[in-house]
Amino acid sequence: MKKELFTLTILVLSLILLPVLSAEDCSVTISKVNQDPLYAIPGDYVKLVFQINGVENPNCGIVKFKVNEKFPFSLDPNSTNELTINSGTYARTYSSYYIAPYNIRVDKDAIDGENPLEVVYSYGGAELLKTFNISVEDTNADFEIYVKNYDYATSELTFEILNTEDVDVKALTLEIPKQDNIQIKGANKKVVGDLDSNEYTTSTFESIPKDGDMQVKIIYTDSINERRELIKNVTFDSSYFKDSNGNKKSSSLWIYIVIAIVVAWFVWRRIKKYQMKKKLLHQRH
Repeated sequence: MKKELFTLTILVLSLILLPVLSAEDCSVTISKVNQDPLYAIPGDYVKLVFQINGVENPNCGIVKFKVNEKFPFSLDPNSTNELTINSGTYARTYSSYYIAPYNIRVDKDAIDGENPLEVVYSYGGAELLKTFNISVEDTNADFEIYVKNYDYATSELTFEILNTEDVDVKALTLEIPKQDNIQIKGANKKVVGDLDSNEYTTSTFESIPKDGDMQVKIIYTDSINERRELIKNVTFDSSYFKDSNGNKKSSSLWIYIVIAIVVAWFVWRRIKKYQMKKKLLHQRH
């Protein structure tokens, strides 16, 4: 009887202590293995890949993982956040870890620098919190662009463009898409070059614009070598350039008048000489 009681006691203790001992044998760790782009952009998305180690151990039981949505990071409403992993059954490519990719939205008001992102994971009845620093850098540029001049004689439309942000850009390119308000002659895309913060430059297109708004596409390379583009509306008002055009036409007209007078004078002189010569010959006879 004592032997049976001892055996029963050992069995009960084993059932009680086994989960505790098993949980102690389990060790789950989380690491961030990739961030794309290297610097997250405010108002854009950043792809993060986490590696969950230790899930090959069946003693860990159910392992859960999720991202804490706190400013400036969030997930799209329909995306999956919390992951549930049955430890000991994961054998993707026979690895001893689980890969968890997330596409995380960065708030447009996120500040430059390191921003903390919290992840929560649990196993064996314990819930743990870990923080990762996500590098955020606003590399988006913005520009002011307007019509500086239009020459009716040559049909040259000149834009002036100013880099208004605190970032330098490379390989700045202007493109005028097909539209009703402007007809481009020749190339509709011009490479302007590099443009530093608070600097301006110009670019000229041969074109026939109409009064009103036209769209200009600005393409540039930012500080992390991402190629970006934005559309700007530019207003063309012909009344600002007609006077200069009229003066040019008037100047040209006066040139033609002067040339005509000079030619007429030479013709008149030749005619007069001819008449005088004819008169002299007639008197001799």
